[in-house]
Amino acid sequence: MKKIKVVTLFLLLDFFLLTGCVAQSTETEIILPPKREFRAVWIATVDNIDWPSSKNLVPEAQRQEFSNLLDFHKRVGMNAVFVQVRAAGDAFYAKSPEPWSEWLTGRQGRRPEPFWDPMEFMIKEAHQRGLEFHAWLNLNRLVHKSSTSVSTDNISYTHPEWILNYDGYKLFDFGIPEVRDFITQITVNVAKNYNVDGIHFDDYFYPYIVPGQVVQDEASFRKYGRGFTNKADWRRNNIDLLVKQIHDALEEVNPRLKFGISPCGVWRNKGTDQEGSKTYGALASYDDLYADSRKWIKEGWVDYIAPQVYFSSGFGRVPYKNLVDWWTDNSYGRHIYVGMGAYRVGYKEKDTNWANPKEIPNQIRYLRGNETDGAIFFSSRSLKNNSLGFVDSLRQDLFHYPALVPTMPWKDNIPPLSPKSLKATLLTNALELFWEKPDPAQDGDGASYYVIYRFEPDEKATAYDPRRIIGMCYEGERFVDKTVRPGQRYVYYITSVDRLHNESRPIGPLRVEVQEQKLVRF
Repeated sequence: MKKIKVVTLFLLLDFFLLTGCVAQSTETEIILPPKREFRAVWIATVDNIDWPSSKNLVPEAQRQEFSNLLDFHKRVGMNAVFVQVRAAGDAFYAKSPEPWSEWLTGRQGRRPEPFWDPMEFMIKEAHQRGLEFHAWLNLNRLVHKSSTSVSTDNISYTHPEWILNYDGYKLFDFGIPEVRDFITQITVNVAKNYNVDGIHFDDYFYPYIVPGQVVQDEASFRKYGRGFTNKADWRRNNIDLLVKQIHDALEEVNPRLKFGISPCGVWRNKGTDQEGSKTYGALASYDDLYADSRKWIKEGWVDYIAPQVYFSSGFGRVPYKNLVDWWTDNSYGRHIYVGMGAYRVGYKEKDTNWANPKEIPNQIRYLRGNETDGAIFFSSRSLKNNSLGFVDSLRQDLFHYPALVPTMPWKDNIPPLSPKSLKATLLTNALELFWEKPDPAQDGDGASYYVIYRFEPDEKATAYDPRRIIGMCYEGERFVDKTVRPGQRYVYYITSVDRLHNESRPIGPLRVEVQEQKLVRF
């Protein structure tokens, strides 16, 4: 595992969290939990996989389920959720030109009664818990094979000329420019109308191969494929055009909004392309789905890639470690979030490695040592089921300490200013810290939340050790430390963190001794 350098800082205040530049310092090398790590989970709505548990629930029950789900994932240690808000030509939000989802209301096109906007509610609930909210949109489906109702407002009815029929699905024909424009408009609409932290697409571009099925896009190729000698290159170009078009449109609407995609784990196999991964005979996004996933990150069209590395470490043709290594080597300065196959834990039929309760924990240890930026788990239901107890390993060990979301300096590299006027007062069996908001930083950003650090009096204060984070405050300028004990001395620092997780210099140290009836500064 990679060793993390920790600079032991003497308490010289302002440089404490920005650079570690102090007048005197010593360096030691120890292994610490990561201070920054993306920890997220996919919450799938299609066919009621994760939420809501039934399409016949009343809105109040749906809201309670979602809040409980967030509470669970927060306890596990997550700091982001990816919620599927467009599952199949439908919407889980009010401000959409597409019809309401049947997996929300029981019939596609039926509005919730009593009326509410699920996405507004979900974003608010996520942010109150310090969870990023990424709107996950499926971009190729209009009718799912498990759909039991299709609204007359569904695009498959209003624009049948845009549609491909394949394996029981109705899918977009990406070769048609108006289709790409429509998908872009749907995406931008979410960015304009909702306070999301990111826009996310899954791995569905051209469909996964089904024996005996043919994608019937010959007419589109004849009409729009001028300059291409083969259909495969044309299809890949269609997806490239779409990804870049969406990137450019989102950049114009909100340059700080994160945009990422979770493609099939294998870009190309080494047997096909020497630049491919050390995988053999696996389905590849470039060759089989016409999705040149490496190009998107190389060109900077996405802020992160979350390859679906749903393979065990011992799977011969597609070993987990080989794929993680390859994506790390092909990150091009963007973030790599490893897609984790949590749903496979406990299954023994095809790959007995998933019967090992240590498989997922060991995968996390490997990705940490390989300089990736974090992981996303598929899916919420699998974490709730806790097969073989792997979630206990996350909660009690690997995710036991909090982690800030990694920064994206190409979007925002200006930290907020420090909080002001840090004070403390003694409560019954607790200590209350309170402070004032910082002034706006150079870029106009204030504090989105605060990080509270606590040290022992004789301890060297360091910014790099998340074990010293005793809490994060997401609402207001007040924090109650309920773990203080009479007769003990404590040293506190507090930092501001902006929307893109840049962290300020601290205010502090605030040194206090807890006595029976009062606090004493020392």
